[in-house]
Amino acid sequence: MATSPAMPATTGTSSTTSGTSPAAGMPDPQEMMKQMMEMAKPNENHKMLADLAGNWTYKIKFLNPATGQWEESTGTAVRKSMMDGRYSVLEVTGKMKMPGADGKMKEMTFKGQGIDGYDNVKKKFVGSWVDSMGTGIMMSEGTYDPASKTFTYNTEVEMAPGMKQKVREVIKLTDKDHHVFEWYEDRNGQDTKTMEIAYTRSGKAK
Repeated sequence: MATSPAMPATTGTSSTTSGTSPAAGMPDPQEMMKQMMEMAKPNENHKMLADLAGNWTYKIKFLNPATGQWEESTGTAVRKSMMDGRYSVLEVTGKMKMPGADGKMKEMTFKGQGIDGYDNVKKKFVGSWVDSMGTGIMMSEGTYDPASKTFTYNTEVEMAPGMKQKVREVIKLTDKDHHVFEWYEDRNGQDTKTMEIAYTRSGKAK
């Protein structure tokens, strides 16, 4: 390899038995690889997410932004564990009444997909979400409280240009077959719940 002007060539007397030596201040490559392998191991946090694998039905209540009224609908969800338990994938399908181009309420098919995991480096739960009502990817980070069996995630959404909004997501594990998802929006400094989804297990994921 050619030597750059900022890096003068070294003499043969400075070489090591391996041919190269780590640059000053850089971690030892073997130690770095050891840490990377350790950080890649699933643990009890990943198992909590894997335990949610299965088929689910859900009932949703959400505050319709167009009417200011609460709407209710139902749907199904499938959650699967992937990459040897490192991540959990959630796929949701349901029906929602939303205003069409003419302003009239219409029943629309809703689809969404989320990926959850636990980042061993950040020591936080992490998640991403996409759905058929947007083109962005929502990213969130959270924690788990074992006393209340509750996950709490924080994120920021931008539904329209310049309309950024802080969001808090809460998932309460009632038991192995039931959990509740709550969505809170920061509205003028007030934590306002605008959505609640109650999940009931209906079987094992295929």
